[in-house]
Amino acid sequence: MTDTAVLRADATPSAPALVIRPWCMQDVPALVEACRDPALRHWTGSSVENDADAVRWVRAQQRGWAVGDRFGFAVLEAQLDPTHGQLVGNVVLKEVASGKPSAEVGYWTAAHARGRGVAPRALEALTGWAFDTLGAGRLKRLELLHQVDNSASCRVAQKSRYEFDSLLPAAPPSFPLDGHLHIRCRDA
Repeated sequence: MTDTAVLRADATPSAPALVIRPWCMQDVPALVEACRDPALRHWTGSSVENDADAVRWVRAQQRGWAVGDRFGFAVLEAQLDPTHGQLVGNVVLKEVASGKPSAEVGYWTAAHARGRGVAPRALEALTGWAFDTLGAGRLKRLELLHQVDNSASCRVAQKSRYEFDSLLPAAPPSFPLDGHLHIRCRDA
């Protein structure tokens, strides 16, 4: 896999198309701005407070690509130049390991872009890419986890055809409440 993967999600009647590409240093200012949102900070546990934090975060995403265990994508509204649209979210494939038949997906949407189907469209693009890129013999299922009180994430899972699988017990401090496990299998 390379860090040159660029995914796309079609426009809807109420929202522009999306370009989904690996994070880069030019995203730092927009990342800092997005992480100022209290709701985003609550659900992600974000520790991006300033440019230095954002640089560290982007470098961590880039290391994930280099190692091959985490593939983070900036989600941008499409413009004429597909690499310079407005940042509207993040989608990630994580917990990827050689020989492991499953991986986890995650996402967030910037406050100014919520309610426009950003997360489901980006997640659908990531899901297709993950299954196609990691090959038929390796990745068999993707897992989506969220706290039980995060109804927006539950709706994203349902819209993206991730079926509810089970209730997960709380695991403080990183997962302080019970959670839902949603699963999407390769042929779903």
